[in-house]
Amino acid sequence: MFAVIKTGGKQYKVASGDILRIEKVTGNTGDTVQFNEVLMVGGDKPVIGAPAVAGAAVQAEILEQGKGPKLIHYVKRRRKHSSQRKKGHRQQITVLRVTDILAKGGDKSGVAAALNGKGFVPSEEPAKKPAAKKKAVKKAAPKVEAKADAKPAAKKAAPKKKAPAKAEDK
Repeated sequence: MFAVIKTGGKQYKVASGDILRIEKVTGNTGDTVQFNEVLMVGGDKPVIGAPAVAGAAVQAEILEQGKGPKLIHYVKRRRKHSSQRKKGHRQQITVLRVTDILAKGGDKSGVAAALNGKGFVPSEEPAKKPAAKKKAVKKAAPKVEAKADAKPAAKKAAPKKKAPAKAEDK
């Protein structure tokens, strides 16, 4: 039996006994964690989720918490600027061994859900529905009819013209 799980924005095909290197999952060495976002369970009767299989889970044991290899990002700009920049980064990783694949009853197993480094599992975050906007009913304002005997507006005064500058006599 195998399963396809989603964690850290990536998908992994796993079977019982596999060892995975994934993005950091909270927990200590020796702890058992459970992945509830199972996209597919394969085997005798494959089940494909839409988007996830309800009640399915994958349990794994944490073998190691550590850092991945150092990645160097080097930027060099040319043409009159001649600036350089060098940055390094080491991703936090977790090494796991898959112990069990549950096609049903994963939500009742009692094992803690695998939380990524940010402290929550996106699939378990309650979905916030946008509040229904009530349309304000505007009442039509009564139209004011123009009076026939209204005096026409006074003409605006024309702007004053400046006198041309006088040239100095020599």
